[in-house]
This record gives sequence, structure tokens and C-alpha cells, in this order.
Amino acid sequence: MAGRVSVPEFKKERDRLNEIVMKYAGLETKRFYNLDSQVYRKGGALPVKIKELLGLVASLVLRCDECIKYHIIRCSEEGLTDQELEEALSISLIVGGSITIPHLRRSWDTWEELKHSK
Repeated sequence: MAGRVSVPEFKKERDRLNEIVMKYAGLETKRFYNLDSQVYRKGGALPVKIKELLGLVASLVLRCDECIKYHIIRCSEEGLTDQELEEALSISLIVGGSITIPHLRRSWDTWEELKHSK
């Protein structure tokens, strides 16, 4: 089992690593980062909270812990409820199968940390 990284540590390390990426980034990488930001922006047909939920479900099915943690944080910032998260994670479990259970556990662990830090 991987060591637990707190939300503040995660944010700090993610920012640090993104700075390094951007230091070396060519046009293609910069465009990809911009596109990623744009699809989650306000406006459009879907509210940001739903866009972040979609990102979370996809990340859990793909089993990317860093992406999962990022989207859990964003969902919390967008005012997601426990019940909304439970439904989204249930969909992730159905689509991804039992192999996603460790990621489901870490998702709830991050959610708990965020709830207790408010």
C-alpha cells in the first residue's frame, strides 16, 4: 500500500512538478495543459461540478490516484455532497469493477480529510 499524502502536500507537490513541466514544455505540452483547463471551465452546457464528477469517474476507472485526488479536491471545492460523491463512485465501481476498490478506498480517505479540514 502506498504511503498516504495529505491534501496540502499533494497540492504543493503537484504545483512544484507542474512548474518543472512548464519549464521544459514545448508547444504541444502547453496546448494539452490549456485544453485540459478549458474543458473544466465555467460556462457551457454542464456545470463545473458535473465536469469534475465526470473527470473523477474517468480517473477512478483508469485507476490514476493522482487524478482521482485532484478531482476529489475539485469536487469538494465545487460543493459536492456525500450523496453525490457516493453515486459517482458507485458508477465508477460498476464500470471499473473490483480492481477499482483500492482507489475507491483512497477516494473516501481524501474526502474524509477534506471534510475534517473545513
